[in-house]
Amino acid sequence: MKDIMTLSAFELGKLIKDKKISVVEATKVQLEVIRQRDASYHCYITLLEEEALAQAVQVQKRIEQGELADSPLAGVPMAVKDNICIKNVKTTCASRMLHNFEPPYDATVIERLKGAGAVILGKTNMDEFAMGSTTETSFFGATKNPWNTAHVPGGSSGGSAAAVAAEEAYYALGSDTGGSIRQPAGYCGVTGIKPTYGTVSRYGLIAYASSLDQIGPLGRTVPDCAAVLEAISGHDGKDSTALSQTGYRYRDALVDDVKGMRIGIPKGYLGSGVEEDIRDCIDNAVKILTEKGAWVEEFDLEAVDYAVPAYYVIACAEASSNLSRFDGVKYGYCSSKYEGLQELYKNSRSEGFGEEVKHRMMIGAFVLSSGYYDAFYMKALKVRTLINQGFQKAFNQYDMILGPISPQTAPKLGESLSDPLKMYLSDIFTVSVNLAGLPAISLPCGRDQRGLPIGLQLIGKHFGEKDIIRAAYSLEQAIGYTRPTALV
Repeated sequence: MKDIMTLSAFELGKLIKDKKISVVEATKVQLEVIRQRDASYHCYITLLEEEALAQAVQVQKRIEQGELADSPLAGVPMAVKDNICIKNVKTTCASRMLHNFEPPYDATVIERLKGAGAVILGKTNMDEFAMGSTTETSFFGATKNPWNTAHVPGGSSGGSAAAVAAEEAYYALGSDTGGSIRQPAGYCGVTGIKPTYGTVSRYGLIAYASSLDQIGPLGRTVPDCAAVLEAISGHDGKDSTALSQTGYRYRDALVDDVKGMRIGIPKGYLGSGVEEDIRDCIDNAVKILTEKGAWVEEFDLEAVDYAVPAYYVIACAEASSNLSRFDGVKYGYCSSKYEGLQELYKNSRSEGFGEEVKHRMMIGAFVLSSGYYDAFYMKALKVRTLINQGFQKAFNQYDMILGPISPQTAPKLGESLSDPLKMYLSDIFTVSVNLAGLPAISLPCGRDQRGLPIGLQLIGKHFGEKDIIRAAYSLEQAIGYTRPTALV
């Protein structure tokens, strides 16, 4: 029965629909695998064993009654990043500040997945309040990469990516503020989609940077991610940034055909700072796409060189504002040592937040302060506009943009935290997508000499998810999915 763990979510969903395995049986096998493996990888903060089995029973009944005929992932066990609210389930953001917070409502994406028959296994580990690129800033300890436990899984959705790679979940939800779905997907050898800003409701996502955050799926294959994205997309009256769009049938884009597609590669994306193994794998992917009929060429992408400083100014400013609500009074961590209200605020926030979160909030408060607002924050917003214009100009020529996810494969545990600047620069190829609100998909395209996964990303026009899913699916047919060697 454990052989089902090697299946994609799509494949398991079909077995369940064909009555070759029950939802309860699949959930029990999945929970047993988590019990055996999670001590090694630490993908989960909260595991919902009893709740998952109870959901499995109810979903099986709904399947037998014909309610979920159009839901390809009905009954498939999945995981949720711990900054997405689930009613009466601890939602900690991997922080001491919210170590005991249980929201009284479901996020919209959770409502939609429950409606589609998802079985929720638990909440996955992450960088504290999604601030980090390695999942090492978690109050509950670091997650480890299933390909090599001496290395990080990426971040901030590292727990979700590692859970999918380690076969501790068939798919998972993450959030992407500056690459936090795509980069861990690349490091862990799985697929992840960051949708167009406004495509997926952010209601129930605990905000890091509201103008950048987007919820998206991580899965072992492109079809898995397309099916999940289809289930969670759509307008939501509870989120003012959710857009009214139609045409979310992303499964229709699962076609092995890129003939005539125009794909651009920014010249700086394969420069000297990128590891040679990554360049070789990207070159191989380009060769595959070209042989299948796509037209690929290099071009100059304007203003993207300034993406990292602009991103960190804007993200830290918004974080400073968003996290001001955590004061030790209404919910979350409250210091036991204080005299007076001011000291309650000061001690609760000092003790409740970790170093990286405090660092970014201080940067945000600084760039928003009198005398520095125009010099930093307003200038970053202008650069954001230039980056957006650069992408729009590029999309007058190309259907999508191809490039690496990171200049290097997964670093060793401890390396990034000892050099924060290096950690920030690892986002150089991902943050511009969030600044422009564009969709992007990450998928594995090979391994380096150490055996660590290499990922590439395809960036689409606004609401161009179907194009990038089609191109990614076509690439996946040639490259395939590889399990971590430790699991084989």
